[in-house]
Amino acid sequence: MKTRMTLVLVAAMALSAAGGWGAARASGRRHINLPGRTVTAPFSEAVLVRDTLYVAGRLGLDPATGRPPGEAEAEARLLLDGMKAVLAEAGMAMDDLVSVEVFCTDLSLFETWNAVYRGYFKGAPPARAFVGAGSLLRGARFEALGVAVRR
Repeated sequence: MKTRMTLVLVAAMALSAAGGWGAARASGRRHINLPGRTVTAPFSEAVLVRDTLYVAGRLGLDPATGRPPGEAEAEARLLLDGMKAVLAEAGMAMDDLVSVEVFCTDLSLFETWNAVYRGYFKGAPPARAFVGAGSLLRGARFEALGVAVRR
C-alpha cells in the first residue's frame, strides 16, 4: 500500500512539474481556422479538445468591407453564419453548442438578436448570456463566443 501511494505521489509530482494534468492531455488539441482565411490576430477561431470546441469571440463583419453592415439583423446573421462555419469545420453543428455569450453595445437590440438567433437552432437553444458592452472592435454591435460538445 505504501509503495502504491509513493508511485501515485511521484506521478502527480511529475505531472505538476510538466505543467499539470492538462499538459498530459494537451496532445488532443486541434486548432480550427476556416480554410482560405488568414487569421492575423494572435488566436485561433476555435480550439477542439476531445469532444469540446471552444469558439473564440466572433464579429458579424461584411467580408467585402471589414465593417459591420448597416442593419443589426444582417450583422447578427453574419456573426452566426461565421460561428456555424467554424462549428462545421470541426464536424459540429449549432445544436452542439451548450453555452453562448453575447456582448452587445446597445441592449435595446436584445429582441433583434433573439429574432435572428432563434432560427439557428433545431432543438432547445444553448445556455446563454447577453451582456451589455462598451465599444466593440471595428464598430460591431455584437460579439459572441461559445462552447460546443460533440454528441
